[in-house]
Amino acid sequence: MGFNEKSNCIKDSVYIDDGISGTTFEREGLQAMLVEVEKGNIGTIIVKDMGRLGRNYVQMGMLREQLRRANVRLIAVNEGVGTGSGFDDDFLPFRDVINEYYAKGISKKIKSNFKAEGESGKHVASSPPYGYLKDSEDKNKY
Repeated sequence: MGFNEKSNCIKDSVYIDDGISGTTFEREGLQAMLVEVEKGNIGTIIVKDMGRLGRNYVQMGMLREQLRRANVRLIAVNEGVGTGSGFDDDFLPFRDVINEYYAKGISKKIKSNFKAEGESGKHVASSPPYGYLKDSEDKNKY
Protein backbone atom coordinates (compact mmCIF):
# COMPACT_ATOMS: atom_id res chain seq x y z
CA MET A 1 0.00 0.00 0.00
CA GLY A 2 1.44 3.35 -0.84
CA PHE A 3 0.62 7.02 -0.73
CA ASN A 4 1.00 8.81 -4.00
CA GLU A 5 1.62 12.45 -3.04
CA LYS A 6 1.36 13.58 -6.65
CA SER A 7 -2.30 12.64 -6.87
CA ASN A 8 -3.11 12.89 -3.12
CA CYS A 9 -4.67 9.47 -3.04
CA ILE A 10 -3.94 6.09 -1.56
CA LYS A 11 -3.07 3.43 -4.08
CA ASP A 12 -3.16 -0.23 -3.03
CA SER A 13 -0.67 -2.55 -4.66
CA VAL A 14 0.19 -6.15 -3.88
CA TYR A 15 3.54 -7.66 -4.80
CA ILE A 16 3.74 -11.45 -4.56
CA ASP A 17 6.64 -13.88 -4.89
CA ASP A 18 5.01 -17.24 -4.13
CA GLY A 19 7.28 -20.26 -4.21
CA ILE A 20 10.52 -18.25 -4.32
CA SER A 21 12.86 -18.22 -1.34
CA GLY A 22 13.16 -15.02 0.63
CA THR A 23 16.90 -15.66 0.81
CA THR A 24 17.19 -14.17 -2.68
CA PHE A 25 16.27 -10.61 -3.50
CA GLU A 26 16.09 -11.38 -7.22
CA ARG A 27 12.34 -11.94 -7.02
CA GLU A 28 10.02 -10.48 -9.64
CA GLY A 29 7.48 -9.04 -7.21
CA LEU A 30 10.11 -7.52 -4.92
CA GLN A 31 11.98 -5.97 -7.84
CA ALA A 32 8.73 -4.51 -9.25
CA MET A 33 7.98 -2.98 -5.85
CA LEU A 34 11.47 -1.48 -5.60
CA VAL A 35 11.06 0.12 -9.03
CA GLU A 36 7.91 1.84 -7.73
CA VAL A 37 9.80 2.90 -4.58
CA GLU A 38 12.50 4.53 -6.73
CA LYS A 39 9.81 6.33 -8.77
CA GLY A 40 8.40 7.75 -5.54
CA ASN A 41 5.08 5.95 -5.94
CA ILE A 42 5.22 4.11 -2.61
CA GLY A 43 5.18 5.74 0.82
CA THR A 44 4.47 2.74 3.06
CA ILE A 45 5.16 -0.98 2.74
CA ILE A 46 3.21 -3.34 4.96
CA VAL A 47 4.27 -6.97 5.35
CA LYS A 48 3.03 -9.81 7.54
CA ASP A 49 6.51 -10.12 9.08
CA MET A 50 10.03 -9.07 8.11
CA GLY A 51 10.89 -12.60 7.05
CA ARG A 52 8.32 -12.33 4.27
CA LEU A 53 10.21 -9.41 2.79
CA GLY A 54 13.59 -11.09 2.95
CA ARG A 55 15.72 -13.58 4.82
CA ASN A 56 19.18 -12.22 4.18
CA TYR A 57 20.71 -10.16 6.96
CA VAL A 58 22.95 -7.97 4.79
CA GLN A 59 20.41 -7.35 2.04
CA MET A 60 17.65 -6.52 4.52
CA GLY A 61 19.87 -3.88 6.08
CA MET A 62 20.59 -2.39 2.65
CA LEU A 63 16.88 -2.54 1.76
CA ARG A 64 15.87 -0.70 4.94
CA GLU A 65 18.49 1.95 4.19
CA GLN A 66 17.16 2.29 0.62
CA LEU A 67 13.63 2.70 1.96
CA ARG A 68 14.80 5.22 4.56
CA ARG A 69 16.47 7.34 1.87
CA ALA A 70 13.27 7.20 -0.19
CA ASN A 71 11.17 8.17 2.88
CA VAL A 72 9.26 4.89 2.70
CA ARG A 73 7.88 3.51 5.94
CA LEU A 74 8.15 -0.27 6.46
CA ILE A 75 5.72 -2.00 8.83
CA ALA A 76 5.71 -5.67 9.90
CA VAL A 77 2.23 -6.27 11.30
CA ASN A 78 2.70 -9.53 13.22
CA GLU A 79 5.92 -8.36 14.81
CA GLY A 80 4.56 -4.93 15.69
CA VAL A 81 7.63 -3.19 14.33
CA GLY A 82 8.44 -0.77 11.60
CA THR A 83 10.59 2.11 10.52
CA GLY A 84 9.97 5.83 10.54
CA SER A 85 7.79 8.10 12.67
CA GLY A 86 9.30 6.92 15.95
CA PHE A 87 8.27 3.35 15.19
CA ASP A 88 11.86 2.11 14.83
CA ASP A 89 12.93 -1.09 16.53
CA ASP A 90 16.60 -1.46 17.46
CA PHE A 91 16.08 -5.22 17.40
CA LEU A 92 15.37 -5.29 13.61
CA PRO A 93 18.92 -6.32 12.60
CA PHE A 94 18.76 -9.21 15.05
CA ARG A 95 15.42 -10.29 13.57
CA ASP A 96 17.12 -10.34 10.18
CA VAL A 97 19.82 -12.67 11.49
CA ILE A 98 17.19 -14.95 13.06
CA ASN A 99 15.19 -15.02 9.80
CA GLU A 100 18.31 -15.90 7.80
CA TYR A 101 19.23 -18.75 10.13
CA TYR A 102 15.62 -19.98 10.11
CA ALA A 103 15.77 -20.28 6.30
CA LYS A 104 19.10 -22.12 6.49
CA GLY A 105 17.75 -24.47 9.18
CA ILE A 106 14.67 -25.36 7.13
CA SER A 107 16.86 -26.05 4.09
CA LYS A 108 19.06 -28.42 6.11
CA LYS A 109 16.03 -30.25 7.51
CA ILE A 110 14.51 -30.76 4.06
CA LYS A 111 17.79 -32.07 2.61
CA SER A 112 18.26 -34.37 5.59
CA ASN A 113 14.72 -35.72 5.23
CA PHE A 114 15.15 -36.44 1.50
CA LYS A 115 18.48 -38.15 2.18
CA ALA A 116 17.00 -40.34 4.93
CA GLU A 117 14.01 -41.33 2.76
CA GLY A 118 16.27 -42.15 -0.18
CA GLU A 119 18.61 -44.25 1.97
CA SER A 120 15.64 -46.18 3.37
CA GLY A 121 14.56 -47.11 -0.15
CA LYS A 122 11.66 -44.70 -0.50
CA HIS A 123 11.15 -42.79 -3.72
CA VAL A 124 11.94 -39.10 -3.30
CA ALA A 125 11.03 -37.81 -6.77
CA SER A 126 7.78 -35.87 -7.08
CA SER A 127 6.71 -37.94 -10.09
CA PRO A 128 7.53 -41.52 -11.12
CA PRO A 129 10.04 -42.25 -13.88
CA TYR A 130 8.72 -42.28 -17.44
CA GLY A 131 6.63 -45.39 -18.07
CA TYR A 132 5.69 -45.97 -14.42
CA LEU A 133 2.63 -45.02 -12.37
CA LYS A 134 2.37 -44.51 -8.65
CA ASP A 135 0.61 -47.28 -6.77
CA SER A 136 -2.85 -45.98 -5.82
CA GLU A 137 -2.63 -47.60 -2.39
CA ASP A 138 1.02 -46.89 -1.53
CA LYS A 139 2.52 -43.65 -2.80
CA ASN A 140 6.03 -45.00 -2.16
CA LYS A 141 5.63 -47.78 -4.75
CA TYR A 142 5.54 -47.63 -8.54
